[in-house]
Amino acid sequence: MFQHTTVLLKEAVDGLNIRPDGIYVDCTLGGGGHSEYLLSRLSARGKLFAFDQDEAAIMHARERLARYGRQVQFVHRNFRFLQEELSALGVKSVDGVLFDLGVSSPQLDEPERGFSYQHDAPLDMRMDRKQRLTAAEIVNRWPYEELVRIFFRYGEEKFSKQVARKIEEVRRTRPIKTTGELVEVIKEAIPAPARRSGGHPAKRIFQALRIAVNDELEAFREALEQAIELLAPGGRVSVITFHSLEDRICKETFKKASESPPLPPGLPVLPDDYRPVLKIITKKPIVPSEEELERNRRARSAKLRIAEKL
Repeated sequence: MFQHTTVLLKEAVDGLNIRPDGIYVDCTLGGGGHSEYLLSRLSARGKLFAFDQDEAAIMHARERLARYGRQVQFVHRNFRFLQEELSALGVKSVDGVLFDLGVSSPQLDEPERGFSYQHDAPLDMRMDRKQRLTAAEIVNRWPYEELVRIFFRYGEEKFSKQVARKIEEVRRTRPIKTTGELVEVIKEAIPAPARRSGGHPAKRIFQALRIAVNDELEAFREALEQAIELLAPGGRVSVITFHSLEDRICKETFKKASESPPLPPGLPVLPDDYRPVLKIITKKPIVPSEEELERNRRARSAKLRIAEKL
């Protein structure tokens, strides 16, 4: 979890309309902040299932949340397996699901994980360290066309072709092994005027690689659809996104589930299959205030959307 300001954290959890005896899911345990606040709102009969594919995150959260004992159950797996894991635990429906997407502050602050372009470290970017695919594998082995595709699609980088071509040129003579080496390659590929505006020149490429390594967008799309299906009537889902690609998936998924499909003419009664599944609670996303952003610049692109099961 990014270290959100208290206001945004509270908005996300409070937006779930917490039932003290309810069953809740934190799909992105991270540093444990959201889980801790959510658990504080539950009675002794309430239950939280906390998912994270990062073993280190679960280990640290076990210590942070130890006082809640069996009220919290940790699941070390990608949230795209939400239904499968909960079903194995005997859970058929829940009262609320929380998503806090992106890289957690602890991951960014550990240079050896390779998520940050601010530190020189091995090109890794795996959220689950047991998986085989790394950023180094993509950078050094994926074909030019695939690099262009992920840089443009996941990073919305307008110099995708130039960066991919430069990577291809460099890796013919030597492998690109570290984040620092990749940053220098990106800087060489992007024209000087563009490097001087719009933030760090490596930002979009690093985002694209991280998304590709962890298959983040498809995993989120699958998990969000499962979360909606799992919700009990009146249950809610809260989603905090950090870039337009995630937010678009959330917005479109909520919109589709909150509208009835086109009706055949002459139906006397509206069939259940044609009834909306969700009611959107946030017509516009909730964003951090200027005061909040002064305390936490990492939250500047955060957007919160909430929907309720009908």
